[in-house]
Amino acid sequence: MNSPVSPSAITSPIPARLVQLRAAMQAQGLDAYIVPSSDPHLSEYLPDRWQGRSYFSGFTGSVGTLVVTADFAGLWVDSRYWSSAETELAPTGIKMMKIASAAATLYIDWLASNLQPGQTVGVDGAVLGLATARALERALKSKDITFNTSHDLLDKVWSERPSLPQAAIYEHAAPYAVVSRADKLAMIREQMRSKNAGWHFVSTVDDLAWIFNLRGADVSYNPVFVGHALISQTEAKLFVSTGKVPAELATILAKDGVSLSDYGEAASALAALPADSSIMIDPRRITYGFRQSIPAGVKVIEAINPSVFAKSRKTAEEAQFVRESMEQDGAALCEFFTWLEGALGKQRITELTIDEEICAARARQPHFVSPSFNTIAGFNANGAMPHYRATKESHSVIEGDGLLLIDSGGQYLNGTTDITRVVPVGQVSEAQKRDFTLVLKGMINLSQMRYPRGTLSPMLDTVARAPIWADGVNYGHGTGHGVGYFLNVHEGPQSISPAIAEAHMAMEPGMITSNEPGIYRPGKWGVRIENLLLNVPAMQTEFGEYLEFETLTLCPIDTRCITIELMREDEVKWINDYHATVLQRLSPRVSGAALEWLKERTQPLLRSAS
Repeated sequence: MNSPVSPSAITSPIPARLVQLRAAMQAQGLDAYIVPSSDPHLSEYLPDRWQGRSYFSGFTGSVGTLVVTADFAGLWVDSRYWSSAETELAPTGIKMMKIASAAATLYIDWLASNLQPGQTVGVDGAVLGLATARALERALKSKDITFNTSHDLLDKVWSERPSLPQAAIYEHAAPYAVVSRADKLAMIREQMRSKNAGWHFVSTVDDLAWIFNLRGADVSYNPVFVGHALISQTEAKLFVSTGKVPAELATILAKDGVSLSDYGEAASALAALPADSSIMIDPRRITYGFRQSIPAGVKVIEAINPSVFAKSRKTAEEAQFVRESMEQDGAALCEFFTWLEGALGKQRITELTIDEEICAARARQPHFVSPSFNTIAGFNANGAMPHYRATKESHSVIEGDGLLLIDSGGQYLNGTTDITRVVPVGQVSEAQKRDFTLVLKGMINLSQMRYPRGTLSPMLDTVARAPIWADGVNYGHGTGHGVGYFLNVHEGPQSISPAIAEAHMAMEPGMITSNEPGIYRPGKWGVRIENLLLNVPAMQTEFGEYLEFETLTLCPIDTRCITIELMREDEVKWINDYHATVLQRLSPRVSGAALEWLKERTQPLLRSAS
């Protein structure tokens, strides 16, 4: 581990920025200001222009909410980030406020409890989700606190604020774009008609990319672009920055009835809707600012975006392309792990080296575009932080004894991958093996599930946790998230997590979901094993249609970390069958040392003769 820098020795720019922010708040008559981790598209990963929460707090995690008053600054973060937030906030004077999950809105309760009647809370309505805004309004109004959404203080204080991203937009073309743009628009219009909506407004970037079969590079690791769309029964208007769409592609779009307007004109287009018209919006996927732009006389129909359901259910052709991408990714990982095991103890390897080598291995594969997220390589104690990120200033050298956790993924034209593996370095303790085996048992439990079609995805969460709970252990993140098709690595609507189950979380054929239970020992080690699963038909009985999971990910699970005495016979059979499949599917794609490594790591797991 590089020697950590004492927080007291760091000269942080954050206190000076907070002074400027408070001055701007005072000038606008604001007693508190909220800086969410958000943009006008309510994205999970933000373009630089909307990284205001990071700019004013110094916290680099992807999720968190900053609240600033005249004498207080607090950052609300969930358990995935407590360790990193504690370190990054130490020199800033900002207090870390712990919450149970990213969906928690305890900062709203804090504001309602700590502000006085007559005071004013400010936030930029252009980046505040409509559902969150409504919760804020209710809580603050009950305490006679004013809610002001008209001020973007980032523009007033952030002197070198980045401009809008300008990466070119390109077409996701056949054969990988299986369903045509015209067919997708026809499906959306049919859904609009079923709800008597004349218009439909879309802001979420992965929905836009899916609907129009377009991709971009405005957001790190996700092949999407910032924009909005206004769709009617006869036309579709796409709002993107001028110059981002090449002329040839604009012509192709026009043939499908898609016209282009400047990114900044979306709110005006909403404001110009006829008073007797109707529009469908998704309250979870539109900002408060855009909702306020819709004229009072327009009938507003609130419903989940039809594209959310449609893109989550991959077609048979798309699923086949994803299987191909998993083989490509698996071949890259064979090459990477062959290098890693050969280099350990012979050359200096750091957590940063892991990222470099794994990305280089993927880049040699066909159809590779980019990583699907920032590689998490955590050795020993660093692996105990679920969203750890090695930096040049702070990272570990891979040496000695312990566990190395590697969570990585790739974006390919034919699929998106996300995989976590844990490998032994030197000697591994019995306690580490026990944790590894319990996590593996949880992962196998979920992999083997059969369940009625329409089962709400959160209901499956306990299946993976059961073997871990039985040992008196738990983990603070969800078990699984949806995954896109050459789109966002985190995709809804399904989520295998302790979250409250809602109707739109129903499991349907074609959905791809991660399976990634874990155990984390703070200051010691972490274990997480992750495969991607595809919902496929299992059987039809008198009780209805049943689904099961097809494991998509193809990469050996390191059996050197398994305590076989803790494994049931069906679990041993599962791992052996899985490894036989991995060997069969990947052998044609690797050769030489990588093939030998693959054969070695897929040897059957056998109980010792007693």
